[in-house]
Amino acid sequence: MAETGFKKWIITITVITASLLELIDTTIVNVSLPTIQGNLGATLEDIAWITTGYAVANVIILPMSGWLGSFFGRKNYFLASIILFTIASFLCGNATGLGELVGFRILQGIAGGGLISTAQAILLETWPREQVGTATALFGFGAVVGPTVGPTIGGYLTEHFSWPWIFYVNIPVGIFAAFFTYTFVKATPKTGRGKPIDWWGIALLATAIGSLQVILEKGESEDWFAKTYILILTITAILGLLLFIWRELSTEFPIVNFSIMRHRSFSVGMITSFILGFGLYGTVFVFPIFCQSLLGFSSEDTGKLLFPGGLFTLAMMPLVGQMLNKGIPAQIMATVGMVLFFVFTHMLGDSTLESGKGDFFWPLAIRGIGMALLFVPLTTLAIADLKGPEIGQGTGLNNMMRQLGGSFGIAALTTIIHIRQGVHRNNLLVSINPYNPAFVQRYNMYVQAFIAKGKSMLDASHMAYGAMEGTVIRQSLLLTYNDAYWLSGIIMLCSIPLLYLQPFRRKNAQMPVDAH
Repeated sequence: MAETGFKKWIITITVITASLLELIDTTIVNVSLPTIQGNLGATLEDIAWITTGYAVANVIILPMSGWLGSFFGRKNYFLASIILFTIASFLCGNATGLGELVGFRILQGIAGGGLISTAQAILLETWPREQVGTATALFGFGAVVGPTVGPTIGGYLTEHFSWPWIFYVNIPVGIFAAFFTYTFVKATPKTGRGKPIDWWGIALLATAIGSLQVILEKGESEDWFAKTYILILTITAILGLLLFIWRELSTEFPIVNFSIMRHRSFSVGMITSFILGFGLYGTVFVFPIFCQSLLGFSSEDTGKLLFPGGLFTLAMMPLVGQMLNKGIPAQIMATVGMVLFFVFTHMLGDSTLESGKGDFFWPLAIRGIGMALLFVPLTTLAIADLKGPEIGQGTGLNNMMRQLGGSFGIAALTTIIHIRQGVHRNNLLVSINPYNPAFVQRYNMYVQAFIAKGKSMLDASHMAYGAMEGTVIRQSLLLTYNDAYWLSGIIMLCSIPLLYLQPFRRKNAQMPVDAH
């Protein structure tokens, strides 16, 4: 039964606020890692487990969130996740060593996995069927803007306060969300009670998805299969996933209900959600590194660059919801969104070492508009045919695929940056020879500049070659990052045909209602 008036809006604000806790925390830590590393005396390799532990725990829980909601009751599970997330945030801020911080981040990831999908399911049953496009748009605002503004908030809090505040900031928000959830969100039946628990399914899911996530998070830094444990995890992930699928299809009470894959819109939607995660998280990962390593921007400045794009997303979300409610096909809007995302990557792909902050405003604004046109229609198409308990299962799987898409995107783009940097360096070094007039001119310019500063001819020559080496490194990195942008855009553009494998729908038939 849908809610109306004040109660509908207070529940909406509550669940979006709670989901923002999880979504912002996926990226808020990233810009603070160097500071945390220095404070805790950890190595760069070890400090990365702060994000890896959170991501692994999060992606394991996401597909289970529908079953957990039915077992404990959706309201009870949602409330418990908020409270656990808030407590874990306090513990993270008070951690005195790396082991403690990683452990508490895993706890935070477990709680966060129960927030986003459950929040989406609650929102879908709170709004009337004919207005559910607007509800999805409101939820989509958090899903898109959260990871984008995370670095902005993290950079500001770290620079002006201290790194524990990136966790403490969750506490008042968590208390607010818990109180209003307890007061206003209606309870749902515990339909999973009294049925056997699929412990084998839980174990296989945790093993398979956990191994896969660790591979994606650590593969590039560990030189992929050169490390034995990455190879072992790869075998474990493949076998675990195959056994998990077999188990869930053969047991009477599965932890993940794969029968919902019979809906063509959902099956295709899983793929498009994966691609959305690739673009959303991949570009948010690459852009800050590009700005800070090549252009010399601070973490706070980089975060500020991303913020206006979030505002464009915020402005577009209600409009997208209204267009869905009026019956404009979700496929058309998603197509426009994919084209706009390609335009964004094309513009960034033309960046130079002289690019300034003003050069990124419009590309990021176009990205913000494109993401608004992508998230809501793609989510709408994916879960349009789901009904009743299937909604909780579907939102969990759909969100897991978006998270995995982001992990794959980051891993793929990191690997491409590593490989293409060497290719571009070799190509540029071909031009470093005395028969190239451009090289001779640049070399002589450097030599004369160093001689003018009092250096000997020999020292000036060595320093000139050093300066040329620095130029080659910077140019090869620039070309490499441009390749990463182009790849993201081309993948999104090539995915457009997938949208038209999903059926077009009549007005007010875009989304299901969760009936109990």
